[in-house]
Amino acid sequence: MENDIFTPQLLPKYPLMVVISGPSGIGKDTVVRLLEKRQNSFHFVVTAASRSPRAGEVDGVDYLFVSKERFREMIDNNELIEYAEVYSEYKGIPRAHVEEALHSGKDVLLRLDVQGAARIRALFPEAVLIFLLPENDEKWLERLQNRHTETEEKLRIRCDAARDELKYLPIFDYAVVNETGKLETTVDIVMSILQTEHSRIHPRKISL
Repeated sequence: MENDIFTPQLLPKYPLMVVISGPSGIGKDTVVRLLEKRQNSFHFVVTAASRSPRAGEVDGVDYLFVSKERFREMIDNNELIEYAEVYSEYKGIPRAHVEEALHSGKDVLLRLDVQGAARIRALFPEAVLIFLLPENDEKWLERLQNRHTETEEKLRIRCDAARDELKYLPIFDYAVVNETGKLETTVDIVMSILQTEHSRIHPRKISL
């Protein structure tokens, strides 16, 4: 009998569409950056945003910063897979970036708020949605305050929004606690989730 009947062709690899989501200040950006360092088979899709960069943010790396006028052009030209108005600013996913990633065979990695994740779930039911949670309310609020980018009024708005965001949990596939000081553990868990997803007998298939 041949020794190589179990060939890689029996388990063809299909690229995943992976969404990392959760409330503001939970550490989505940090988790995504470490995932990219750990695994070079990800294609991170940079979200387009009409707001101005925060301190330390880099255009084309953290977000694709565009004017509101240019964003509206992108909407009119069908250049976005999905978009929304968040806190009086636009955010959206460039279609060309996702197409490029899928054609390359790499997993598509998206960092989105929960509303964006919900739209991806509706558009791509086979996407893998991962919700990051804080270990408790106190730690999460402390993270927001430590960013020094929020006024008291904005903090209150974000706290109210976070309570509403928890209602979206049922649409997600996985919930992962991003415990303070244990970032590596969080990323280990996410990596194991994706490893499991790639081992499915009936793989998820994404098509645009």
